[in-house]
Amino acid sequence: MKKKWLGALLATSLLLTACGNKEYEAKEINKQTDICKICNMSLANEKYAGQIALKNGDYEMFDDLGCLMDYYKTMNKDDIGEAFIKDNDSDEWLDVEKSTFVYDKKVPTPMSYGVIAFKDEAAAKKYVEKNGSGKVMSFDELKSFNWGA
Repeated sequence: MKKKWLGALLATSLLLTACGNKEYEAKEINKQTDICKICNMSLANEKYAGQIALKNGDYEMFDDLGCLMDYYKTMNKDDIGEAFIKDNDSDEWLDVEKSTFVYDKKVPTPMSYGVIAFKDEAAAKKYVEKNGSGKVMSFDELKSFNWGA
């Protein structure tokens, strides 16, 4: 009897642990149907697109990092699986929370927030040096940034 109970407890523990370690992936953008959750604009320019994978399986799409951050700040963190943004250099999806950002009002993002994402601080600094302007920011700095758009 004890063995069956212990086995059931172990199986339940493993099942719950597996559910808590879900990996999230960015989904492909459909330019025909995907619209920004905040401004309702189409995601015509994927270079600046972002998305949030929710733990319930839904995805929220954004045309600009500024829109994504506006929405992100209102979310209950427990509902967010992972947030993604396009890398300015490679066009690959990055984890927003692990990315480094550059704010430059000269960058023509769809909603004029002027913030772009990079895979790491070195890539962001290289962009600023090459272009002669911009401010490198971490995700924590971005969360408290005064967008002013």
